[in-house]
Amino acid sequence: MSIIKKWNSISLILRIAIGLVIGAILGLVVPGASWLGVPGELFVGALKAIAPLLVFVLVAASLANAKGGNAAKFRTVITLYLLSTLCAAIVSVFASFLFPVRIPLAGLEAAEGYTAPGSMGDIVMNLLRSIIANPADALVNANYIGILFWAVILGIALKASSEATKKMMSDLADGVSEVVRWIISCAPFGILGLAFSAVSTSGLEIFTTYGHLVAVLVGTMLVVALVVNPIIVFLMIRQNPYPLIFYCIRNSGVTAFFTRSSAANIPVNMELCKSLGLDEDLYSVSIPLGSTINMDGAAVTITVFSLAAAFSSDIKVTIPMAIFLSIIATLSACGTSGVAGGSLLLVPLGCSLFGISNDIAMQLVGIGFIISVIQDSMETALNSSGDAIFTATAEFHEWKKQGKKLPL
Repeated sequence: MSIIKKWNSISLILRIAIGLVIGAILGLVVPGASWLGVPGELFVGALKAIAPLLVFVLVAASLANAKGGNAAKFRTVITLYLLSTLCAAIVSVFASFLFPVRIPLAGLEAAEGYTAPGSMGDIVMNLLRSIIANPADALVNANYIGILFWAVILGIALKASSEATKKMMSDLADGVSEVVRWIISCAPFGILGLAFSAVSTSGLEIFTTYGHLVAVLVGTMLVVALVVNPIIVFLMIRQNPYPLIFYCIRNSGVTAFFTRSSAANIPVNMELCKSLGLDEDLYSVSIPLGSTINMDGAAVTITVFSLAAAFSSDIKVTIPMAIFLSIIATLSACGTSGVAGGSLLLVPLGCSLFGISNDIAMQLVGIGFIISVIQDSMETALNSSGDAIFTATAEFHEWKKQGKKLPL
C-alpha cells in the first residue's frame, strides 16, 4: 500500500512520461511480446466506452441547470475552431508548394475495403442523418453529432423540470465524471501499452520510403501547433500564449497522440478544462463539438495528400485553387469524422477537384494507411489539444474583459 500511495503522489504527467519511456524501451527490446500492448487496448477501450455517456449526461445536466450567458463564448469557440482550421489549410498549401511531394504511383496498391464519399451532397446528407439518428444508436455507435443533438434537446426540455430532477441529473453527471477520473488515473499503464505497440510495429520503412511525405505532414502540423495556434491565442488574450499551449499539449496532446482517437480523448479534455477552472456549461458542449468540427489536422492531411496526388500527376495547381480545395474538403470532414481514417477518405474528394481519377486518389489513401502510425497520431494530437486550447481561449477572453486574472 505504501508503494501505491507513493506512486499516486507523483504528478500524473510524470507518471505518464515514465510509462511512455518504459513502453518505448520495451518496444525496442522485446517487440514480439504483444501482451504488453494489452493495457493500451483496455485503456483506449474504457475511454471510448465512457465518453458517449459522459457527453450525453454532462450536456443534458448542464443545460437543465444552466443560468444562461454563454452565447458569446460559444460563438467565440466556434469561430476559433473554424479560423484555426482555415489557417491550417493555408499553411499546408504553402508547405506543399515549398516542399512539393511527388510519389511514383505506378505499382502502388490502392486502399481496399474503404468507401470514400462521392460528393459534398453525400457528406451533407450523412451529416443530417447522423444528427437525427436514434439516440440509443448514437450512444452505442459514438455518433457525437447525434449525441449532442439529443442531449441539447433533453437538457432544454428538463429546464422546466423540478429542482429534484435537476439535482438528480447533476448528481448523475458528477458520478460519471468520477468514473472518468478513475479511468484517467490508469493512463500511465495505458500509455505504456500504446507506446509499446507503436514502437514495436511502426518500423523504419515509413521513413525510408515515404520520409518526404511524413516530414511535410509532421512539419506542417508542428508549425500549426507551435506557431499558428499561439498567434491566434495571443490575439485573443493579449498575453504569452505558450503556457496555455504547452499545458494543453502536455495534458491532452500526448494522450491523443497514442490513443489516436479524438473521441477517446474527450474525457481527458474535460478533466483538463476542469483543472483550468473553466465553465462546465461551456466545455461540456464545446469539447465534444470540437472533436467533430475542429479539424486542423484533417486540413493538413487532406491538403498535403491531395496536392501530392496533383504534383505526382504533373497537374498545374495555383495557390488560390489549392486553398479552395483545402477549405471545401476540411469543412466536409465533420461528415466522416466518426469513420476510421476519416480525413484520408476525403482525399479522393479533394483530388476530384483537380480532375484526378479515383484510382490514383485511392493509391494515395493506401499510402496514408501505411504511414498512419505517425500521420493519424499527429493529426489527433493537433485536433484534440486544439479543442481544449480554444475552449480555454474563449473563456479567458471573457475573463480578460472582466478584469479577472488568468490561471496560466
